[in-house]
Amino acid sequence: MTHAHDHADAADDLDATVRAGDPDRYRGALFAGPGGRAHLLALYAFNLEVARTREAVSEAMIGHIRLQWWREAVEEAFAGGPVRRHPVAEALARTIRAADLPREAFDALIDAREADLEDRPHETLAALEAYADATSGGLHVLAARALAPGLDEEGEAAARAAGTAFALIGIARAVPVHAAQGRIVLPADLFARHDIDPHVLFGAETRSGAAPVVRDVLDCAMAHAARARVSARRMPRAAVPALLPLTLAETHLARLMRDGGDPFASPDVQPGAGATLRLFLRALGGRY
Repeated sequence: MTHAHDHADAADDLDATVRAGDPDRYRGALFAGPGGRAHLLALYAFNLEVARTREAVSEAMIGHIRLQWWREAVEEAFAGGPVRRHPVAEALARTIRAADLPREAFDALIDAREADLEDRPHETLAALEAYADATSGGLHVLAARALAPGLDEEGEAAARAAGTAFALIGIARAVPVHAAQGRIVLPADLFARHDIDPHVLFGAETRSGAAPVVRDVLDCAMAHAARARVSARRMPRAAVPALLPLTLAETHLARLMRDGGDPFASPDVQPGAGATLRLFLRALGGRY
């Protein structure tokens, strides 16, 4: 009885963690069936643990140790034996074993997060895309496969494109947060193309000057979103919740585009009733 109670408490903690830390993905997960939802929350909670590494540590070496801990947790899950006592690691192991997920997507996600510890801007837009693909694109492939075992290449392509678009929009939204931390994440080649000094981001009077760079990133996100829609046409209904977070991310994208690509122009707020209705209708229709 105690074990069942502990398991329920851990599930509640996972739910609360994802709801607070990743609200758009959380709202998409609510449209999956109970078993699928548990898998999505395990994957999204794991992603939060890994993604927060840079903010959680005081020096890069500790960050590398933390990421290695998660590499080993994933390895244990795939090995099929005992797993370390940690609510997210335990939930992740259950999902990996139940859904027969590919190991390489987890490795790519953790490897890409190593780059966060280096604190350098991405050199090119292509490098930023590759980072978005490895972190979020791969995560959404895992989510889609957990919901629809045997998902075909077209379905995986839809999930990957949706996850990549989601991440690129998130990076654009996070520009003010990164600027406050003294970080430049936007690609160096875009600043050069527009003849903009990246350090404009650090001046209250000049920071809006980076808008052309942000617009280029958003254009790239829109191209991935369009690709997701084309590939999703023959996607199994069960896998659609893995794409739904992009519906909410597109609300943020629309706000940024209305502001001319200036992420400092208006507050970053959670999507309202209109976006929730679109989410509901897409989930109800079983198509994206």
